[in-house]
Amino acid sequence: MAVSKATKTQQLEEIRERLKQSSAFVLIDYVGINVEDDTGFRKAFREKGVHYRVYKNRLLKIALNEIGVTEFDKFLEGTTSVAFSKDPTGAAAAVVSGSKNIPKIKIKCGSLDGVFIDESGVKQLASMPSKEVLLSMLLGVMQAPVRGLAVGLNATIAGLARALQSVADQKQ
Repeated sequence: MAVSKATKTQQLEEIRERLKQSSAFVLIDYVGINVEDDTGFRKAFREKGVHYRVYKNRLLKIALNEIGVTEFDKFLEGTTSVAFSKDPTGAAAAVVSGSKNIPKIKIKCGSLDGVFIDESGVKQLASMPSKEVLLSMLLGVMQAPVRGLAVGLNATIAGLARALQSVADQKQ
């Protein structure tokens, strides 16, 4: 069944919007998966806040070329689905964990903030902690010197107080 021009235009606009809103996306080859696996895959994506959709390769190519990205052209052949995520590691992590459970799923490539990454790059990105975890780690590192200074000053003041107390005890 042919898809109408209006539907293609609407899907193209949807792809453009997803590309604008997402900091990362991953292209996936899903050939040979059954409905049960696909349903589980989609559920895992929804739980991680990842938008997963199958688009026509031609529409993806047009949208990507409009923003000046041509590295994906050779990967837009055969069965292709795409996972979009606002979280830089979200789509990659969801796809990699899904491909472990469903071996027929193959990672083609991806993008992080407009930069092309190959399959190994997607896997490396998936192994990174999320943005929130990285920020909390950074905050902990930034607080450590201040905490050390506070403990050191407190120890110095406590030592001075003990010394003064001992002098006061000796005078009595």
